[in-house]
Amino acid sequence: MENFIFVIMAFENTIGQDNLKASLIQNIESGRTAHAQVFVGKDGFGSLAVAIDYAQHLLGFTGNFQKTINPLHHPDIHFFYPVIKNGASASQRTSKDYLSEWRTFIGAGRYAGLSDWYTQIDAGNKQGVINVEEAQEIIKTLSLKSYSGGYKVLIVWHAEKMNLACSNKLLKWIEEPNKNTAIILITEQADGLLKTIQSRCQTVNIPALKAQEIFKALLKKGADSMTAERISQSAAGNYDNALKLFEEDKKTAGYEPLFIEWVRSAFKAKSDKKSINRLMAWSERVSKLGREKEKQFLYYSLDFFRQAMLLNYGLKKMVHLKIQDASFSLEKFAFFIDGINIESIDKEIKSAIYHIERNGNGKIILTDLSIKLTRLLHKKKK
Repeated sequence: MENFIFVIMAFENTIGQDNLKASLIQNIESGRTAHAQVFVGKDGFGSLAVAIDYAQHLLGFTGNFQKTINPLHHPDIHFFYPVIKNGASASQRTSKDYLSEWRTFIGAGRYAGLSDWYTQIDAGNKQGVINVEEAQEIIKTLSLKSYSGGYKVLIVWHAEKMNLACSNKLLKWIEEPNKNTAIILITEQADGLLKTIQSRCQTVNIPALKAQEIFKALLKKGADSMTAERISQSAAGNYDNALKLFEEDKKTAGYEPLFIEWVRSAFKAKSDKKSINRLMAWSERVSKLGREKEKQFLYYSLDFFRQAMLLNYGLKKMVHLKIQDASFSLEKFAFFIDGINIESIDKEIKSAIYHIERNGNGKIILTDLSIKLTRLLHKKKK
């Protein structure tokens, strides 16, 4: 009973996937653990998170019971993943040469994707591979005895990156592994694996996360309920997408009131000359944010104008922008953004970004842009 409670509690590291968790726990408890499995699902759905938790539980249930199993440092949990050559003259390297980077990568979260891993190892334009030298390391690991007396688990992340030589070398071991050995191949593309490997593995499909599951996870990350609701509906069941949207949202959190103040003053300037003074004061205030935040604000504004234009043309399904300020109507604002002025607005904002990047005076650049905006918002067909 103690082991069973441990298994259930440890699965709390995986977001959602309740049905899948229950199935995997039942397999462990009943002794029906498959020797080789393919976990198929997008990284943001939690395929790696599920695999790591599964490995922890399998070791905790079958080995000498431990209260805590650290998957990144346990001698019976082994990770293999795509790597690159490090330098023009370097020989092809294996996962063990990137162990420090991998621990940092996984320690930051288990839902990041392959492109994030390539960024972690400074891959540049290079594509990672799991090669025949890596296969030798995997075979060597498969030959070891379990340290804890139970199972040992090998997790191959993005197994579709195994080249043909690696795949062929591992085929026999996948078909007939040593006793108390579990091999988990993780992939987003099952068709990227050899058919002979697929046929020798049990397939476990990792479904997209439910919006409510992402919503709860974002709340734990510090999102307010409105932000969590909006992002969870836009993330397409992918928690990695949700986290990236949340980070982007935090960067632009203070830009909405600045934008609304800006366009309101610019719009009123046609009939209220005092609005020019307000625009100049606004420009001075924004210029004090610093060059990078000025640029971020202008990129945010570009997106805001484009979203308004889409709404104006009836493309509501393509509009992801949600306004927090209840006094501002995106629908009413959208009426003034169309094919007549969007191109000029886009051009002027990009020009402002260009000059800010080249150390131009932010106050002057933003004031000039604001005055131009007063005309562009009222631009009509000739």
